[in-house]
Amino acid sequence: MKHGILFDVDGVIADSEAVNVAATQKAFAERLGIDNVKTEDFHAGIGRGAEAYVRAGAVVHGRELTDAEVTVVVQARQDNFLSILDSSPLLPYPGVLELMQAALDHPDFSVAIATSSTRQKSQAVLDATGVPYHDMVYICGDQVTHKKPHPEVFLLACQSLNLPPAQCVVIEDAPNGIQAAKAAGCTCVAVTNTHPADQLRNADLVVASLADVKTPELPFSTPKWP
Repeated sequence: MKHGILFDVDGVIADSEAVNVAATQKAFAERLGIDNVKTEDFHAGIGRGAEAYVRAGAVVHGRELTDAEVTVVVQARQDNFLSILDSSPLLPYPGVLELMQAALDHPDFSVAIATSSTRQKSQAVLDATGVPYHDMVYICGDQVTHKKPHPEVFLLACQSLNLPPAQCVVIEDAPNGIQAAKAAGCTCVAVTNTHPADQLRNADLVVASLADVKTPELPFSTPKWP
């Protein structure tokens, strides 16, 4: 029986969340005149797409952004993000490339990238970290109408793999992503790269590092890790 492994990008493959914060802080200062923005200001928007991310940060500072403001800030954020990646190295988290390759090499597994980020932004992360995404199904935020915690991105990835969600496991790092994975009907493994374990308790398994995860044993209805 074939099974699928679906990887989120930001916070799972690399510490791109730190780049997200820096890029958005700069956009807030330049486009909205909001300074002193902290990492935790964006927590409510993590994993929900760029629009929700910037709205969440603005609310903390007493601003309800118009749609036009969101469009301007999101574009500035993406431009800043790409500029930062051009000038700074981005290393993959321990174990993530090894887990991907083990699944790609296994005849019973298929692999997908499933992210709320845009194609341009997520591909920059994948290129910077050496992810062999050309060998995978690749679903991004440009292809879906509803962002996480809606399950659409994971349902589309499962459909593209020609697998039912019950035969797929999602690798996530954020509560919104876990909610989306479970709503899709997938098993979810959460890694504590960006959130503490207690905030990820709705996942089927929480790990400190993907280096601790091997290609999972079957069946996924009672997953055994490693």
